[in-house]
Amino acid sequence: MQRWRGMAEIPGDWGRSVVTIGSYDGVHLGHQLIIGKAVERARELGVPAVVITFDPHPTEVIRPGSQPALLAPHRRRAELMAELGVDAVLVLPFTKELSQLSPAEFVVKVLVEKLHAVSVVEGPNFRFGHRAAGSVATLAELGESYGFDVRVIDLYVRGEVGEGEAFSSSLARRLIAAGDVAGAAAVLGRPHRVEGEVVHGAARGRDLGIPTANLDVVPGSAIPADGVYAGWLTAGEERWPAAISIGTNPQFEGTVRSVEAHVVDRTDLDLYGQWVAVDFHSFVRGQETFPSLDAFLARLEEDKQRVRELPPPPR
Repeated sequence: MQRWRGMAEIPGDWGRSVVTIGSYDGVHLGHQLIIGKAVERARELGVPAVVITFDPHPTEVIRPGSQPALLAPHRRRAELMAELGVDAVLVLPFTKELSQLSPAEFVVKVLVEKLHAVSVVEGPNFRFGHRAAGSVATLAELGESYGFDVRVIDLYVRGEVGEGEAFSSSLARRLIAAGDVAGAAAVLGRPHRVEGEVVHGAARGRDLGIPTANLDVVPGSAIPADGVYAGWLTAGEERWPAAISIGTNPQFEGTVRSVEAHVVDRTDLDLYGQWVAVDFHSFVRGQETFPSLDAFLARLEEDKQRVRELPPPPR
């Protein structure tokens, strides 16, 4: 799959394509539905499927400081989109200048002149252009003038999670913030993932025979509520069951919130300096302070047993 940052990276000989546009943070089940329909349409027409997304999130430019917690970095989003069959991802730097383009200007500059869109696939509430003035109806009208059709797909998947609320990035963020990582996985269609480089911490875990990978997470990531979780740690092509701790380490009077993962039944791993990912399967317990080190270690053994009972990790 091709990845372009900015329109200047689009090949000059790029031909016709099917396009869908959106932030697509998380690539949740609703996003997967609409992206899948775009890929399906592209295969029908024999042209590539292109996803346009933005960095930073448009709200950060329009209302600085309001960017929502990040469900997936752009590299991870691209991986997920590639799995859905997308041929190219265009990440547009969202600037003041871009935000001030009228709907017609955006269509001409991006969809017509650069991507030569033959079809555009969107959800019913899609908005674009300066002050979000453009709707799917606007897009369809412009398509008649510039030679592309518009397919509107109902992306609102629902389930028991959130008491039947339509699946959305906002719902996933709320569930993650509450520690309901199983609920978030139902919205995302996979476990929520947090990524970062493994950095040196206080090394207490190693001294106690329970070494942990301390993550310097991607800034702005959606971090679950403080507590202990069962999940997996991935480094390169390797993936292991892990107990994941989030919080300030109250047992040792810590003050800095961290994300640490202990690979169960492995003490020989040296992950310092590596880029790793932790995937959250289920909440185990909240952060606690124990009356003694022995009580603390006994509870950790219970946590580790919960991890040992995990099903095989998703692909």
